[in-house]
Amino acid sequence: MHIGPHQLKNNLIVAPMAGVTDRPFRQLCKRMGAGMAVSEMVASNSLLWGSEKTRRRANHEGEVDPISVQIAGADPAMMAEAAQYNVDQGAQIIDINMGCPAKKVCNVMAGSALLQDEPLVKRIVEAVVGAVQVPVTLKIRTGWDRNHRNAVRVAKLAEDSGIQMLAVHGRTRACGYSGDAEYDTIAAVKAAVKIPVIANGDITTPEKVKHVLAYTGADAVMIGRAAQGRPWIFREIECYLHTGEQLPPPEVEEIHRVLVAHMHDLYSFYGEHTGVRIARKHISWYTKGLAGSAAFRHAMNQLQTCGEQLAAVNEFFGELVGYGQRLTYIEGLAA
Repeated sequence: MHIGPHQLKNNLIVAPMAGVTDRPFRQLCKRMGAGMAVSEMVASNSLLWGSEKTRRRANHEGEVDPISVQIAGADPAMMAEAAQYNVDQGAQIIDINMGCPAKKVCNVMAGSALLQDEPLVKRIVEAVVGAVQVPVTLKIRTGWDRNHRNAVRVAKLAEDSGIQMLAVHGRTRACGYSGDAEYDTIAAVKAAVKIPVIANGDITTPEKVKHVLAYTGADAVMIGRAAQGRPWIFREIECYLHTGEQLPPPEVEEIHRVLVAHMHDLYSFYGEHTGVRIARKHISWYTKGLAGSAAFRHAMNQLQTCGEQLAAVNEFFGELVGYGQRLTYIEGLAA
């Protein structure tokens, strides 16, 4: 699959997730088999560009190509400026966020709230496409509520305005992340445009990937929450799509090894204070489904230093190794 000049190694893409898809997580997922990973959202407000958070989000040092950065905002000129800024920082693909349902984003008419204003969608897309020489992609939802599903119209508009790939989350803005994702609209979008279409929403297993690709005709899938604490999902999917065979879940020793390496990357990227805080949620995700993990996760939230975290993780996994335990996946994960 191609996005402009970039050929992806497969059709498995990591969804942009605020507070999750930082550089350490993107690099890990790519090592585990993802063909591309989209960065967490970067605000288009130029007043924020000098902040430590924004500078960190624009840090792509050592990251495997292609580097895709998602920008969010509602002002066409500011979005164009933000796109150029991120390209200058190393972005090779710019992704426009019109899919986030979060109130703090929608309340400023950004994210999926933009779907209510198709002329503004067109102005934003045209401004961003005209501002940069790299491919521009777009992420949307099926509409803003169940009575106003306009993804097909927005998709055609986006294609006509120069968008080179479109990701569609199978829920409306009003749905948030509740209920089941619906794939009929994604199939309709795929039938209506010639650019690559990416299916997103409730994609949690290799079997679900195969079903969604077949049902929608989509060119690729985008996986979000199902990869949290489970970055090996990408190699599992790739194996299943190529061979029809299921890889066994990872053993405790591998989970331990991947988690500790991830923790070290977080400490290095954020520094100790923020790194410890960010690592807590990842530790919780990695250990969910393992024996005794509930009490362990509660105790983990009290620890304040890298050394304390690492020691606790090593002790927890050391107690499990003797059982030869494999991860028990929790039902109900959502992408």
